[in-house]
Amino acid sequence: MALDYRKCAQEIFSHLGGKENIASAAHCATRLRLAIVDNNKVDVKALENTDGVQGVFSNAGQLQIIIGTGTVNKVYDEFIDISGVAAGSKDDVKAAAAANMPWWKRMVKTLGDVFVPILPAIVAAGLMMGLVEALGKAMPAFQSSDWFGFMDMAANTAFSFLPVLVAISATRVFGGNEFLGAVIGLMMVHPALTNGWNAADGYGIWYLFGKGIKIGGYVLGQINQLGYQGHVIPVVIAIWLMCKIEKWLHEHVPEMIDLFITPLCTVLATALLTFMIIGPIFSGLETLVLNGATKLVANPIGAGVMGAVYPVTVVMGLHHMYNTIELGMIGAGALNTWMPIASAANFAQFGACLAVGLKARNAKTKAIAIPSSLSASLGITEPAIFGVNMRYMKPFVCGAAGGAVGALFGALFGIGAYANGVTGIPGYLIVNNYFGYTVMLAIAGGIAFALTFILWKDETEEAPAPVTTVPEADAFTTGKGTVTQPVAGKMIPASEIADPMFAAETMGPSIGIVPEGETVYAPFDGEVMMIFPTKHAVGLASRDGIEVLIHVGIDTVQMDGKGFESFVEQGQKISKGDKLLTFDRNEIKAAGYSDTVIVVLTNGNDLPNVKKAA
Repeated sequence: MALDYRKCAQEIFSHLGGKENIASAAHCATRLRLAIVDNNKVDVKALENTDGVQGVFSNAGQLQIIIGTGTVNKVYDEFIDISGVAAGSKDDVKAAAAANMPWWKRMVKTLGDVFVPILPAIVAAGLMMGLVEALGKAMPAFQSSDWFGFMDMAANTAFSFLPVLVAISATRVFGGNEFLGAVIGLMMVHPALTNGWNAADGYGIWYLFGKGIKIGGYVLGQINQLGYQGHVIPVVIAIWLMCKIEKWLHEHVPEMIDLFITPLCTVLATALLTFMIIGPIFSGLETLVLNGATKLVANPIGAGVMGAVYPVTVVMGLHHMYNTIELGMIGAGALNTWMPIASAANFAQFGACLAVGLKARNAKTKAIAIPSSLSASLGITEPAIFGVNMRYMKPFVCGAAGGAVGALFGALFGIGAYANGVTGIPGYLIVNNYFGYTVMLAIAGGIAFALTFILWKDETEEAPAPVTTVPEADAFTTGKGTVTQPVAGKMIPASEIADPMFAAETMGPSIGIVPEGETVYAPFDGEVMMIFPTKHAVGLASRDGIEVLIHVGIDTVQMDGKGFESFVEQGQKISKGDKLLTFDRNEIKAAGYSDTVIVVLTNGNDLPNVKKAA
């Protein structure tokens, strides 16, 4: 049955802690993205159980509710209408969410925002590099051809001018002029400077202020004529500083001369600070971090630990920081040995999620797990991690175990990549060892699948057998007789019925029954006055003149009789305890409706001494 978009949106909104707890709302192709003020007010469990919701997780300060392609936009429109929250863009939600994040998370998120947009260029260059190397090995004569020279040049362009790509992307993130950012990036790889990869052969020095000021082993005022090919962190910091300078100047320079003064002063000040201070200091620190990371993953034990930890960093939204390390490795001309770790970890989550999908008895779990596992096999693990594995925890832990063993294998056999940005099955496009990569994925995914299949049990509770005994309690007492409870279950006051008309008792004195049975029995001796064509409601009249409407479920008229069966006809005489109709509670819930049974005294105003049991 088609999803009721408004009902789905209403349920989602009811579990978010009120309008004041929603800072901003937007949606992408598959997810409703919300910036939440206080996550403690959100009922995540209830959200996960909402019909139409395939998974819920928090990432980068956003609450992301997975609904699905082609559906999320319709639920979003209803959500905006119901909640009264102003519609925003994904950037609005990101900004609102970031404001609530701790500083270190904002820093990691910023790095992700800088590097993610340039990944297509890096992936394309890496693919071309892998192709050139493969052709060169297969056909030695190819290495002396013009085609080899051309393709090698094309493949190396993105890495040779990596600081320029980083500078442009960082300028967008920090809100500066992209062309000024590009100039700073180009300066850092200018032909007048010694190529950064040839630093060991020596380089010249510019003394702009005499011999400079010596501070320990560092000389302030001295500029090394050395390029920053392969470096990324010094570029990001330089552009952050450039944007700060540019914004300050825009605010303080008179508008008449702003067009001339601001760009000139911005570029000159940034260039001096970058080459005198930022570049030398942060390139050295970046080299230390890169060397440490390379040694860590070259050690099989270290790689194994990272294979287990990687999905945890995905949950925390910190995994984009690895782009910095990967780009540093590639920029330095080395293999990207972090990519196999990410691939092993992601493919292990695929194996664990697939095991859940195949073993689950619950139809909704199965419907979410199978597509999510396929997504994880392609390197997109959020649906599998947040929608399935983290939800049940054991699959997540089993996935971490599989990722650890797979990453350990990858380090032992020297698996690496020529680029970054893709993992899992698409990773075949950039790896250096197809056979070894295949074995690594099989190990990671296979171990996670086997452990999950053995250790995880679907704890979905089987629906208890419906009560079949005839209720004996009185629902109403009146001066003209009593009305027995027509279906087994807990009686509740009308105010708790989730329908405004019945809750207000518009049609007469009413009670609700949360059913434990699935059979409606005659509450007195009398006659069937009316039976709805959809069989979800019946009208009765007693011999003493009491008129009753028994309505099964809320909005169940939309089910067109599916799940209902009638055993009486209009005008038929009935005796107390006769079976009137049956209903399937699971069918009602699967259709997205409440199964509350409502009993209404439709002529209650004409009856003396009416008393309700609830």
